Amino acid sequence: MRLEDYWGVGPKTAALLTDALGTEAAVAAIESADSRTLVDAGLARGRATRILRRANGGAGMDVLATEDARAVYKDIVSLAESYAVTDHAADRIRVLTPLLDRDAVDSRLDRVTAAVESWRALDDDTRTDVLDAFERYDDAGGTDRAAVDAALVLRETGLHDGVFAPLADCDPDALADAADALQYLDGERVTAGADARLDELRDAHADAERLERDTFDVLEEIRGSGVRGTEEFREAFVAYVREQTAIDPSRAREAMGEGAADAADFLAATARDLETDLAQAVESREDTVRADLQERVDDAREDVDAAVDAVSDIAFYLSLARFADAFDLTRPTIVDTDTLAVVGARNLSLRRDGVDVQPVTYGVGDHTTGDAPSGDRVTVLTGANSGGKTTLLETLCQVALLAQMGLPVPADAAEVGLVDALVFHRRHASFNAGVLESTLRSVVPPLSGDRRTLMLVDEFEAITEPGSAADLLHGLVTLTGRENALGVYVTHLADDLAPLPGNARIDGIFAEGLTPDLELAVDYQPRFDTVGKSTPEFIVSRLVAETENREEQAAFRTLADAVGHDAVQRTLADADWTQ
Repeated sequence: MRLEDYWGVGPKTAALLTDALGTEAAVAAIESADSRTLVDAGLARGRATRILRRANGGAGMDVLATEDARAVYKDIVSLAESYAVTDHAADRIRVLTPLLDRDAVDSRLDRVTAAVESWRALDDDTRTDVLDAFERYDDAGGTDRAAVDAALVLRETGLHDGVFAPLADCDPDALADAADALQYLDGERVTAGADARLDELRDAHADAERLERDTFDVLEEIRGSGVRGTEEFREAFVAYVREQTAIDPSRAREAMGEGAADAADFLAATARDLETDLAQAVESREDTVRADLQERVDDAREDVDAAVDAVSDIAFYLSLARFADAFDLTRPTIVDTDTLAVVGARNLSLRRDGVDVQPVTYGVGDHTTGDAPSGDRVTVLTGANSGGKTTLLETLCQVALLAQMGLPVPADAAEVGLVDALVFHRRHASFNAGVLESTLRSVVPPLSGDRRTLMLVDEFEAITEPGSAADLLHGLVTLTGRENALGVYVTHLADDLAPLPGNARIDGIFAEGLTPDLELAVDYQPRFDTVGKSTPEFIVSRLVAETENREEQAAFRTLADAVGHDAVQRTLADADWTQ
């Protein structure tokens, strides 16, 4: 395959990769999602990641129909990546994309679920041993030898089941012999310790290089011993070689030439010939030793390749298992119907930040999970300001994306149908006509055609005036219910949307007052088939109670009269505040 056949690889990028890696190696790096190799070759990490995502699941990226959906996807990937046990596992996580085939989703879920069970079954000491093995693997550069060493260490811990099952396909004796050979192979070079004769020749060659470099110092040292005449000098040189170097004296004698003009000329010519002779001897011996070592590796090649693949896969799935375990994620049920339903769902972003999260049960479409009504293709979510409506939308987006990526979800249970387009639209407060047009261009096209679409739209009314917003929102709800789509729409305009289509319902989230600390007390669990109240009196009550400046407090009291003075006073009393 040509490099330029890959998405995002133009002539300049192809030339860069070809010059740095060669075409074959560059293609191999792209196909194996090896981001590190591409970055080392000179690509920016972000560009390398985008290329690899498209190469390893490009169609899945088209599921992310809006910028907000892509932002949630990037947050999920970044969070999962932080639990990677190796650099390459992090590379593979970064290029995970939504999947379009149910079999592919179920297959990945099978492997991740097995990995989660394996990880949770390990005691703390074994977990430490496993993580240490992968850390050493990374420190060694993720080479074949590093993979073989990691495989042997993991086998020694007695791990052969679940995510570690691929290790059972590796012959430990063959791996041990390969590891012994691989430890001395560094590319084309054979390292010290592989062969005693090679080490001797290298020491001798190093001394020959010194003789050639320091000819005049050696000359002065030999002359200083009081030698006289040519023959005596030659014998003194041989004695020097015997006593001061690792060079075989017989080799030194063979290198001695005739007809030198003087002692300096004799010494320089002899040292030069010695260096050349020993360099050739080193090269010849290294070729022989390398061939022997490579033959031992080749004899175990099948097991070495199995170890390389096993360690890579174990690292990848264990990384996802650690992510799932850290956030108590659960395997979703993938269905063929238009469905998104969750029981005990928890927002990943809030959990990451250490916020105490109230689990929420919710559903849209045909489902059998939880007590949310089934059969409605659209829900209109209403309720309190700062009541968690947007957070619920984001949570549903996280669940839908994780499930479609073949990963566990942040819920006690979930039932999810795959989609072709996920539209997530956060609230963007602007009456700019350009914002309205760009928003409509973003959220409406996925509702056309035969695509299965999930609409998660937050306060659409914020981008235009209320009257027009209600009309447009009613049109979107109607279109969603009529097309091959599901939708959850957050709005404060529920009363203006009547009558809703027959396959739509209204749910509400309710604020119940203020806590003694003046925090909004909200029941984040939506009440089904119930219109929620915005309850601005709670917010005004908090402002009245918190404001110490008398003039500002008087201004807020004017607002309290506007929203209902009695309601504000009751709220303040409930929060144990005195006026």
